[in-house]
Amino acid sequence: MTNVKQASFDSVAKPDWCPGCGLFAIQMAIKQALTELKLEPHKVFFVTGIGCGSKASHWINAYGMHTLHGRSLPIATGAKLGNHSLTVIDMGGDGDGYGIGIGHFMHTMRRNIDLLYMVNDNQIYGLTKGQASPTSEVGMKTKSTPFGVIETPINPIALAINSGATFIARGFAGDVTHLKWLIMEGIKHKGFSLIDIFQPCVTFNKINTYAYFQQRVYKLNDDPNYKTNDREAAWKKAQESGDKLPIGIFYQETRTIEEEAEPQLLEKPLVYQDIKNVDINPLMKKFV
Repeated sequence: MTNVKQASFDSVAKPDWCPGCGLFAIQMAIKQALTELKLEPHKVFFVTGIGCGSKASHWINAYGMHTLHGRSLPIATGAKLGNHSLTVIDMGGDGDGYGIGIGHFMHTMRRNIDLLYMVNDNQIYGLTKGQASPTSEVGMKTKSTPFGVIETPINPIALAINSGATFIARGFAGDVTHLKWLIMEGIKHKGFSLIDIFQPCVTFNKINTYAYFQQRVYKLNDDPNYKTNDREAAWKKAQESGDKLPIGIFYQETRTIEEEAEPQLLEKPLVYQDIKNVDINPLMKKFV
């Protein structure tokens, strides 16, 4: 094992986020988690969509791919099936994952691909200058909703419980130590892991600020009576809103992952398999 240091994940390029953006803390938590897990940069693959936070593949020194809006999870799935020895981390935003990408989000969860999906949930479209997102609160006035949001916001935790995710958590960018722990647990989990992250947008969201969350969040797993294998209890906690916002691991279970169900992957990752003697001409003739 190589001596992995946090600086190993520092990229040459530097983030261009707004000063005070919650994404700086999230990036720090990721680097700390990868370092403590002793993961080497060349064994980590970052996939990102489109959005302020969806540039982690540029700002973290590891393999990475900057993909299309709402389409990062299919790419992450392909990367994991192509080389399941990699630690695959997908990072996007609430508009990216819970808006245009929500269909991919649901199907990736039910397939239980072994990857970590981190959603920077700032309840606004920050990159495009402040429109309402799928998680914006009812009544929130934005550039696209000058009279206030009228739609019920997406509840990503409840949606993940219903869609079959096997690790469901929520973090807060204002608590790096706790978020680092969640990321480590999500990476170690064998299956699809979701971490929805409260991430204040200091420029365009003046409601869901650091102070707003600091007054409301509480650590779910500090309660010794809370059991993360209780789906019904997780569902009830997912409904909490307003003045009580739980963060931590809501639900976790063990289930067969997609990579173990594919017989072609049992011997070794696809990328390392010998295909010299594979003749694809019959398939080409049949389908092309």
